[in-house]
Amino acid sequence: MGCWDLVAIVTNCTLPQLPRPRVRAARLPGCPRVMDSPNSQSLNFPTTSRAQLRPLGVSIDDSLFTDTKNTQKRKLSQKRKTLLSGSFSIGGHLSPWPRYISDQTILHNRKPCSDDYRKRAGSLQQPLGTTKPRYLEQLENYLRKELLLLDLSTDSAQELKLQVTKLRKNLAEEYLHYLSERDARKILIADLNELRYQREDMSLAQSPGVWGEDPVKLTVALKMARQDLTRTQMELNTMKANFGDVVPRRDFEMQEKTLKELQEQLESLRDDYEEVRKEHEMLLQLHMSTLKERDQFYSELQEIQRTSTPRPDWSKCEDVVAGGRDRWHMLAEGKNSDQLVDVLLEEIGEGLLREKDFFTGLGYGESIPPFLRFDGMVENKKPTKKEVVKLLKNAWKERITEEQKEKFPDFFFSFLERHFGPGDAMAWAYTIFEYIKLFHTNEVMSQFYAVLMGKRKESVYIKQMETIAQLLKEMTNIDSQNEGLLTVEQLSTVLKSTFPFKKDERIQELMETAGWHPSISNADLLDYRMLFMEDEEGQSVPFVQKLWEQYTVEKDEYLNELKQELGLELNKEVTLPKVREALMNIDPSLDKQTLNHYLRQAFQLPMTEMPEEGEEREEGIVTQLQTALEQLQMNDIRRMGPREQEPAS
Repeated sequence: MGCWDLVAIVTNCTLPQLPRPRVRAARLPGCPRVMDSPNSQSLNFPTTSRAQLRPLGVSIDDSLFTDTKNTQKRKLSQKRKTLLSGSFSIGGHLSPWPRYISDQTILHNRKPCSDDYRKRAGSLQQPLGTTKPRYLEQLENYLRKELLLLDLSTDSAQELKLQVTKLRKNLAEEYLHYLSERDARKILIADLNELRYQREDMSLAQSPGVWGEDPVKLTVALKMARQDLTRTQMELNTMKANFGDVVPRRDFEMQEKTLKELQEQLESLRDDYEEVRKEHEMLLQLHMSTLKERDQFYSELQEIQRTSTPRPDWSKCEDVVAGGRDRWHMLAEGKNSDQLVDVLLEEIGEGLLREKDFFTGLGYGESIPPFLRFDGMVENKKPTKKEVVKLLKNAWKERITEEQKEKFPDFFFSFLERHFGPGDAMAWAYTIFEYIKLFHTNEVMSQFYAVLMGKRKESVYIKQMETIAQLLKEMTNIDSQNEGLLTVEQLSTVLKSTFPFKKDERIQELMETAGWHPSISNADLLDYRMLFMEDEEGQSVPFVQKLWEQYTVEKDEYLNELKQELGLELNKEVTLPKVREALMNIDPSLDKQTLNHYLRQAFQLPMTEMPEEGEEREEGIVTQLQTALEQLQMNDIRRMGPREQEPAS
């Protein structure tokens, strides 16, 4: 008999029968359902205390039991103070009541329905039962002790009855609390099993290495992953906000490269446009200048047509010139009217010279050349042109081989003394002088006269003769068969190698003078020896004359470039450093020796007085520009290299 039966007998009251809780067990996936009938068997799983269930999300307030116990103690201590000397406690671990275990219990780290699981479940099967709660046991023990001490008198029975009524009320409240706890536990177990099912489903979907992962660890990992996702999303939004309008660096570099190329193209086009614009302006100016020249020439033509005399009939001279028609045609071939006048004057002058027997001496004045200083009558030796030309060529040969150079007029008179003796030297000097002064069209006579009178340096003639000899030597070297024949192509090659700085059009002029014309091919042969022949009077063929003519024109062009580079008027003075700089600008290939030679000739300086570049006394050496150009014109001046070209745009 329990303590509750004893209370019922004493108080003549019947305590309510507590119903036995019945819980339908939840089925684990893949396991047989556990029936909740009295005859059904279930597995006896390890129980889980209330403290162990709290981390899973359900909180159970333990203070409720303590408050009820303390209230009862306070009420009973008023009658039995001597029995309430201390609190009642029972140690040890107490299992929850009612004692039953269903298949809702969470299986930690076990596979459902495995063979090991079934073996363990079969060995632990026992009937489900309930265990009385600890606080009810404490209450029964307390009541049992109280009943033993009760006085069963009428007053005591009434007091006990009153107390039992209060206890019934407290018990009903405790029972309702128990029902709430039971329902919460059932819900908690169901939630835990649901989480277990979800975990198993997730484990089956993952690789075998994920089996057995801790749910708490996975929950923490999921939480951290969500935090990382949130942080990454915030960073992504920040990046979009900050760099939404920013282009990729690769695209920027490509666009920058394209922009640079376009800018370079634009600059190039601008330069080209500027150059074309300048050329257009120059062409416009040239066009306007050409129009003015055309109008001027037209006006001059009109004036000439109005005032000029008719063109002379040169055929009338055939009967006057010695030798008749044939000789006149030979003299007039290839000459213009001005040259024909010179030829006619020479023929007339030659006749007059032959009629004159004596020349009148010019005296001993300072203005008289040394070889003509004589007072009295001088005999006219009356030589032929051929004899005079031969005599002049012999004089040139001795001059070239002469070791001790003396002034050319003195050399000329000494040459005559050696050939004709001191007595006839003066007569031959006057005779030759009158001949070379008259015959301007004869190259040998005219050049000898210019050198003798100081109008041209003898180096000009010597250099020209050396050039002709070198050209003939080059042609002879190519003519391996010594036949005197060269192909047109070989002739062109020799001319270009001998005259590397001549313009193409001047090479073409020499080719045409040598006999080339468009109708012949490069393989056709030309007699190159005929290009250097002379007649009996020393007159060269047109090829050599063309060489001399081109040399004269090229020298004039060279000096004209120098004048333009200096940018001064002819009557202005110019310093030696300025001429040096101008010469180097128009002819950068000039070596120091040649440059100094040009400067000495321009400023008429002896070699000992020529200052070095950079000396202070250079600035003090000045001369008039016209004088400097005339002195250079008298000397052998020629280009030593091409003028530096402007860089191509």
